[in-house]
Amino acid sequence: MNILSQIVLLMLLIELIETNLHRAETLELMITRLYGYYQKSIFIFFLVHPSFYFVIFVSIYLNTLDFYMIFILLLKSLDIFFKIEMMRQRFVFKKMDVELEEMLKLKISPFITILSSLIYVPLLAMSLFTSF
Repeated sequence: MNILSQIVLLMLLIELIETNLHRAETLELMITRLYGYYQKSIFIFFLVHPSFYFVIFVSIYLNTLDFYMIFILLLKSLDIFFKIEMMRQRFVFKKMDVELEEMLKLKISPFITILSSLIYVPLLAMSLFTSF
């Protein structure tokens, strides 16, 4: 198995671990769990997003920064910033829009929990196999 295939498999494994770290029945429970990490240390909060750092490492190690890699990093950055903003509104300002409050209470489908693996891993594979 070549190095590119190993990187893609490792990304899949890291995505599944990250999915397990963020798993919750509702978005509200997920945000509460992430806020618990944030209260312990901001570094712990960022460490529970290992795939973000893995993609940065792969991009630097293989010296590739194409459209797919930038797209992965952009989506992951927006995801982290969205979670931080949700935590700020929920726990710091204690004020949220009614629509967001209702959205937080909705149950998360099992398909949604693995959606990141179904999006980021193929994007990484496309990035690696089109670059090399």
